[in-house]
Amino acid sequence: MTSTKETPSIENLYHLDGKISVKQAVPFGLQHILAMFVSNIAPIFIVAGASGLSSQDTAMLIQSAMLIAGIGTLIQLFPIFHKVGSGLPIVMGISFTFVSVFTYLGVAYGYNAIVGAVIVGGIIEGILGLLAKYWIKLITPIVSSTVVTAIGFSLLSVGASSFGGGSGSETFGSATNWILGSITLLCCILFNIFAKSYFKQLSVLFGLVVGYLIAIAMGAVDFSSLQNTAIIAFPSLMPFKPEFNINAIISTTLIFLVSATETIGDTSALAASGLNREATLKETSGSIACDGFISALSGLFGCMPITSFSQNVGLVAMTKVVNRFAIATGAVIMILAGIFPIFGSVLATLPDAVLGGCTLMMFGNIVISGLQMMGKAGFTQRNITIAALSLSVGIGFTQVPEIFAIFPQIIQTVFAENCVAVVFIVSIILNLVLPKNMEAPTEA
Repeated sequence: MTSTKETPSIENLYHLDGKISVKQAVPFGLQHILAMFVSNIAPIFIVAGASGLSSQDTAMLIQSAMLIAGIGTLIQLFPIFHKVGSGLPIVMGISFTFVSVFTYLGVAYGYNAIVGAVIVGGIIEGILGLLAKYWIKLITPIVSSTVVTAIGFSLLSVGASSFGGGSGSETFGSATNWILGSITLLCCILFNIFAKSYFKQLSVLFGLVVGYLIAIAMGAVDFSSLQNTAIIAFPSLMPFKPEFNINAIISTTLIFLVSATETIGDTSALAASGLNREATLKETSGSIACDGFISALSGLFGCMPITSFSQNVGLVAMTKVVNRFAIATGAVIMILAGIFPIFGSVLATLPDAVLGGCTLMMFGNIVISGLQMMGKAGFTQRNITIAALSLSVGIGFTQVPEIFAIFPQIIQTVFAENCVAVVFIVSIILNLVLPKNMEAPTEA
């Protein structure tokens, strides 16, 4: 009997190493890239603006981000040296986690200091990933499931912000954005209900395409950025001379530890929701190592750190499409966007409201994945205490960041608005100090 993995079959989309045709792979790869594209370049705009970079420098960084994100995704899919990369369908992109610290460092020390800190911090995270077997036991199932749930909750406001038109937009919450977001969301839901066979898993792509076409018809797409865009160009190596400022390095390395936490959560969530199993030590170790070393490479191209994208974990949880070849086609599309800037510039015209209409459901799926992981960990009194207190402190305190006012600036920068970091710290401490058996004694 011939295995389904030896001949091209659409069912192989749901197998990690199943054989599928390029024709089958491209739409699923494109769906992954469209789902994360705007979020991938948004951190660059924010940090570049705060650091006083020119529009030409910003455009160059976006081009580099596409190239490095594509390379990083390929390494996650197909590990190198048997240790760097998870082998899982993880999509990489520019991390939002570093935005607040970089806007501070860019003003205080300049963008060159950010570049130097990214290189050093990335190497440190990469080494920690390779040594994960010595410390990963601290991340028990209840800790990882709580972190995944926190990641999902933290992204809900990102999806809502996109739905409204993008944070800081002059037209935020306008009727146009409400219409675009609602139509896109409705298209995703209806397509998922009425489409047949594997086409159901392309509901996000369908919603994005319909939403984009309607946005063009409504005059809500700005094509002015395409006028001076080159057709082909190669990113520059070391466009900014790295400066190794100790304060910037310490601050950035702390955020790299937070990013590693999110990567552990993403890897756990992807294995649980997409493969219906726990992530192995090798997969988690390789995932963190890839995060770190690819971020260091990103620094050499003058760009910000690269990390696993929770948006795409949510997409996998929603579609169950885990085929590495399908995701790899998306990585190739990103690399092409890095070499052909015009291609990336066209994708960048996708309105935030359209993206928000698609991402709301995806982010909700991450929350559900975290809760499912909690269920598998078991609702013992100890686990309930860890999850409840970690989420209460992490999400509650970061919604009123002024509560951190008595702490040094570095603590405020790292924790005040990062609920995932706070949830991780609290859950680790509780997991270490709480008694192993907290169950109430039963009466005879």
